[in-house]
Amino acid sequence: MCIGIPMQVIEAEGRFAQCEGRGERRRINTALVGEVCAGDWLLVFIDDARERIDADRAAEVNAALDLVVGAMQGAGADHAVDFALPSQMDADQLRALTGQ
Repeated sequence: MCIGIPMQVIEAEGRFAQCEGRGERRRINTALVGEVCAGDWLLVFIDDARERIDADRAAEVNAALDLVVGAMQGAGADHAVDFALPSQMDADQLRALTGQ
């Protein structure tokens, strides 16, 4: 399984970009998303950007990843999250989320 990590572009370098996210800085291939600018948010799988996202979506993905990390460290799931999980969305919200 591959998990997408939200990363923000720090500096564009042709079809690559220096990006930061979740405490690390990496050189990311941006060929699949086209030209990027400093400040853009990308969803990164391994070292390839697969999707452009906005800051709100980046925060949602980071919050979900924080829940996963917490669960792996034995934290309980007894607190509310500040975004809608797909399992709690109606059909219209799911279509909007998936772009369909």
